[in-house]
Amino acid sequence: MNIDTIELSNTQFEGKNNAYLLQGNEIALIDTGVSTSRSEEALRTSLADHGLSVADLDHILLTHHHEDHIGLAGSFQRESGATVHAHSADAPLIERESEAVDRFNEQQRTFFDRSGMPAGARQELLEFLTQLTDLRGDPADLISHDDGDIIPIGDQQLTVFQTPGHTLGHIGYVLEDENEKELFAGDSLLPRYTPNVGGADVRVSNPLELYLATLRRIRDADFDRAYPGHRHIITDPKARAQEIINHHRERSERIIEVLTDSAPADAWTVSAELFGDLSGVHILHGPGEAHAHLHHLTQNGILTEEDGTYIIESNTEYQLNELF
Repeated sequence: MNIDTIELSNTQFEGKNNAYLLQGNEIALIDTGVSTSRSEEALRTSLADHGLSVADLDHILLTHHHEDHIGLAGSFQRESGATVHAHSADAPLIERESEAVDRFNEQQRTFFDRSGMPAGARQELLEFLTQLTDLRGDPADLISHDDGDIIPIGDQQLTVFQTPGHTLGHIGYVLEDENEKELFAGDSLLPRYTPNVGGADVRVSNPLELYLATLRRIRDADFDRAYPGHRHIITDPKARAQEIINHHRERSERIIEVLTDSAPADAWTVSAELFGDLSGVHILHGPGEAHAHLHHLTQNGILTEEDGTYIIESNTEYQLNELF
């Protein structure tokens, strides 16, 4: 199966999105970028460069529900008749089921309160989130999958590889033959930045714990390479997964320093110490990541929490290496 990277761009998120074109005796596209004329033109042009059009697509495979990965899935599905695939946990948001969307929005607002987000920052964030609606494009009709499902792509196949943390239903797709084992990783493994946990999907109840398990799973799977949702191909997924695990241990160490040196603090206050002033989606991602670490440390007995405020006891003994 031939694999080609289609480089897209967006100005709202991490930027430099990738979609992946898989060509065999069927044609598949992994992720679609945001629903903008610029992304659509890039995808159509790349398909044409390979002698294809949107109508030739047989499958569209989505890694998770974020706008910069699903935006053109619905319109391309209607044009091509392609089957669209996603994980069962993210499917209701991709299909925009009203009950699931309302519940998600309510969970976000509950998080705003619990994190200590100030009114001005909340208003700025809500305005930003409202502007994202069009980037989601038209909803697609999905086939939902769970871990280990096999998706035939002509005479070859992809295996669903569950990678939650960044979102509840984040998945990768594994392409394997007798010589190589490759992962289409979405945002579970990025070459430059670390995927946000906590704010990127407030439905996840233990986001850091879940994401660390994902990283260990990727590390231990011995992939030859990973195709991420942003930027360049990762040629040593094992090392990159361990590097991100180490990053999160260091971040937790920094949070413990913050709480040791200051009064009890909520997630917003800790976020300000870690990241400074924030704008756009980072107003959510900053305290979300702080909360993910605070919750993980609380669950493991290092911190105590009351009504969204966290404290470290002076006599607490801990070994972070045991948690990471």
